[in-house]
Amino acid sequence: MKNIIAFAGSNSRNSINKQLATYASSLVDNVNVTILDLNDYDLPLYGIDLENDKGIPDNANKFLDILKNTDGIILSLAEHNGAYATVFKNLFDWLTRIEAKMFFNKPMLLMATSPGGRGGLTVLEIAKGRFPYHDANIIETFSLPFFGDNFKNGKIVKDDFDEQLKNSVRQFQKSL
Repeated sequence: MKNIIAFAGSNSRNSINKQLATYASSLVDNVNVTILDLNDYDLPLYGIDLENDKGIPDNANKFLDILKNTDGIILSLAEHNGAYATVFKNLFDWLTRIEAKMFFNKPMLLMATSPGGRGGLTVLEIAKGRFPYHDANIIETFSLPFFGDNFKNGKIVKDDFDEQLKNSVRQFQKSL
């Protein structure tokens, strides 16, 4: 049986992106799913002086090992001021210091959601442009606008958005 991971590029305890990633992962059939929380991988703010003085933190190596050993990735990025949330960017910076091709060509379902009408499209565009340089195999992308209106009780409640996500999940699953 294949193993996949799902996580949000957020450290919010009530992350809407983690809720979306968790829901999407529940739609993948016949896989073992591990839901990750970036709060479990606390890292100091990346800086070259810190790396030179103290080396790579254990949590960065642990997270990279998880990426290395999974069969697929479901990632929903939080958008802060039109870019990655700081916690994700910091993780990304540490991981690429260990292994520049940090996504290991693993199939990825890349998503974002937000309370607003663009649904994190700006951060999705940034990631779609950047991640392939780090060996991301982005199979599908999905954006959910107006999270509070479109997601309730652990699932998408608007049929058209739910069907879009299910189509994306089917393509992701085929790639595993």
